[in-house]
Amino acid sequence: MKRLLAWAMMLTGVMATQVSAADVKLKALFIAQAAYNEQSVREMTDEFQKQNPSISVDLEFVPYEGLHDKIVLAQGSGDGYDAVLFDVIWPAEFAVNDILVDVTDRITPEMNAGVLPGAWTTVEYKGQRYGMPWVLDTKYLFYNKEMLAKAGFDTPPKTWAELMNQAKAIKEKGIVQHPIVWSWAQAEAVICDYGTLLSAFGGKFLDEKGAPAFQSDGGLKALDYMAASIKDGATNPNSREYLEEDVRRVFQDGEAAFALNWTYMFNLANDPKQSKVAGKVGVVAAPGVEGISTASAVNGSMGLGITKSSQHPEETWKYITFLTSQPTQNKFAKLSLPIWASSYDDPAVVEGQQEMVAAAKIGLPLMYPRPAAVKYQELSLLLQVAIQRALFDQASPDEALIEAASSYQP
Repeated sequence: MKRLLAWAMMLTGVMATQVSAADVKLKALFIAQAAYNEQSVREMTDEFQKQNPSISVDLEFVPYEGLHDKIVLAQGSGDGYDAVLFDVIWPAEFAVNDILVDVTDRITPEMNAGVLPGAWTTVEYKGQRYGMPWVLDTKYLFYNKEMLAKAGFDTPPKTWAELMNQAKAIKEKGIVQHPIVWSWAQAEAVICDYGTLLSAFGGKFLDEKGAPAFQSDGGLKALDYMAASIKDGATNPNSREYLEEDVRRVFQDGEAAFALNWTYMFNLANDPKQSKVAGKVGVVAAPGVEGISTASAVNGSMGLGITKSSQHPEETWKYITFLTSQPTQNKFAKLSLPIWASSYDDPAVVEGQQEMVAAAKIGLPLMYPRPAAVKYQELSLLLQVAIQRALFDQASPDEALIEAASSYQP
């Protein structure tokens, strides 16, 4: 009897060890701002763990500005992540440097057909896919309906020139001191705003050979516009130090009539619990330039990928496909619009954000790409510095851009 009991106890221990060994712990890296916030990612992950009790996920959140380096440095540390959120501008670098797993063969026919075609560009490089698109986003023009009405305007601006005229009228009437707020800090945020304007003016970041083209034509006109708006007081001068959350704060405190920002701001700025302008917020696709464009947009999308250092690629893919699935995205559509085409016909997704969806239907198909360059980080930094120099009147826009172009070696 004692032998039988001992055998049973040993068998139970072996089984417990086997169960314990089957448990998988993943590490995932996200940003702590914009689109899906930290709370929403935790809620999604909790639901995933309930449905997959043998998998646990350790979440880490960093500011966007630290995301790229965190991913890269973790690869060589031996303590890397399994799943990472990555920007649309990084697949080239991450593919060439063997940081992300090529998941092309994991994409099912249903995924391929169901996801909006433009969303796939978020995760592609040279015909291969390095993750699933997750945050499908561009920058929109938000406006304060009450302020526009006070200034005598019935509709928001359709061109960038019209925006400047409306802003000047609002300023002259004393409705608000600086009607426009942007995210122009020396960070990737300013490249997104600049890229929106560059696309509107018909410019290019690089030419067909990969050489700089931003220093002339539409690229120069975009920076001329930005610098002029600072000088005439239409733009809040603090924009030169602002990131997206600063823009949201200023706008929802009623200190601006116009703001360029991502989708997530619409529902937060309309939330009476945290916004002084709730119910007064309108949104449209970013304006165009007469004779060149009807609207403008920059590709600010992000994807989720498996790192090459992951010891659990199968479980990581399971986690990624859960987060990017249509049910999960539809549930959190108030924070970021889904990547799935049929979601836009779902009343539950559209309800309460009809204006946002209408703007998205115009803006998303127009998303202008930032360059898919292996040395994108270097190019971006050169442009950030050049733009800041022009905005702080340390150099003329053409001088600043020419210097940046001459310093970039593709």
